[in-house]
Amino acid sequence: MTKMEKLFKTAFFLILNFGVSFGQKDNAKPSQKFNFFSLSSPNRHCFAPPPKQLSEYIREIYQDRSGNLWFGTNSDGICRYNGTSIEFFDKKKGLAGNQVNGISEDKQGNIWFATDGGLSRFDGKKFISFTKKEGLQNEVIWSILIDNKGIIWLGTMTGVDRFDGKVFRKFDMPKTENGGISKFNQKVVWNMMQDKKGNIWFGTDGGGLKMFNGNKIYTYKANSGIKSNNVRCILEDHHGNIWLGTEGGGVSRFDGKKFRNFGEKEGLSSLNIWTAYEDKNHQIWFGTGGSGAIKYDGKEFKTFRETQGQTKNHVQSILKDKKGNMWLGFSGGLYRVEGEKVQNIPMDMLVGC
Repeated sequence: MTKMEKLFKTAFFLILNFGVSFGQKDNAKPSQKFNFFSLSSPNRHCFAPPPKQLSEYIREIYQDRSGNLWFGTNSDGICRYNGTSIEFFDKKKGLAGNQVNGISEDKQGNIWFATDGGLSRFDGKKFISFTKKEGLQNEVIWSILIDNKGIIWLGTMTGVDRFDGKVFRKFDMPKTENGGISKFNQKVVWNMMQDKKGNIWFGTDGGGLKMFNGNKIYTYKANSGIKSNNVRCILEDHHGNIWLGTEGGGVSRFDGKKFRNFGEKEGLSSLNIWTAYEDKNHQIWFGTGGSGAIKYDGKEFKTFRETQGQTKNHVQSILKDKKGNMWLGFSGGLYRVEGEKVQNIPMDMLVGC
C-alpha cells in the first residue's frame, strides 16, 4: 500500500467515525433533549457571552390554552415560546406595534395584543390589525380586557373603547376632581379587570379606581381610603377581595366595604407597584418599580431581587405557568424564581441549545 493510499484510508476512517458519532448525538431521544419546562439546564451555550437576553424589557407574560407562553416586550414585539423553540413577531410580520402592553385570548382561541400601534388579532397563522382607520380612538393601547360576553375593552391614551368584533365604541368615564399626579392624563387606563360578579374595574392614571356595574360608574380615590389615585394594577383574589397596586401609595385591599392599605410599615419594600398576580397557592405576588418582586403569603411580605446588577429591579410582569415555573419580566431580561432567589433566563436557556 502506497503512502498516499494509507493517508486516504486514515482520512476515510476518521470521517466515517465522526459521522457516526455526530449522527448519534443528533438523534438523541426526545426525553433527553432539553425542555425548559422541566426546570433543567443545558450543558452548553449557543450564543457567545454575555448571554443574549430575550428582550431588555418584558412587559407582559401570558400563557394560552395550548400551553404556549407569550412574552410581550417594550420594543421587540411579541415572542412565542412552546417549551423548546421561540419565534418573534413584530411590525414586519404584521403586528400593529412593537411595544406590547397587553395580551388576552378569546373563546375562539384568537390571541389579541394591545400595542403602541393599535390592536392586533392572531389566529395562529396571520395577524389582523385595527387602528384609527377601523375606528379605534387612539392607537396607543395600555390595557386590554375580554369580558364574559366576549366584548373587548381597550384602555387607550385618550380613553376606553369597546369592540364587539365589528364596531369600536367609546366608553366615557367621569373625570375625577382633585385627582392625583398623572404620568399622561386621567383618561389613560393602566389596567382593567372583571370580577366574579361581572363588575369591571379600571385603574387610571391619576383618576383613582373606577368600577362599572353595568349601569353606573363608581369612583374610589384617596379620600375613599386608597393611598394613591394612580392605580397601576388590579387583582381579584380567590376570596373576592380586590387588590390594587398604586404608584407611590403601595398596596390596597378592598373587601367590598372598606380598604386596608399596606406600605413600608407592613413590610413592602417599595410603594411603586406595577403588577399583581395570585398563584395556585393563593399567594399574592407584586412587581415593583425598583425593588424586584414581592410575595405575600397572607402574613408577611418577602422580596425577591436581582442581585448581580444586571437590572434596575423593575418587574412589569409575573406568571406561574402550568408546569409550575414562576416567570418574572424584569428590566433587563426574563427571570424565574428558583428557591429563594431569581435566576436569569437568557435566550439560549429557552431553546436549550
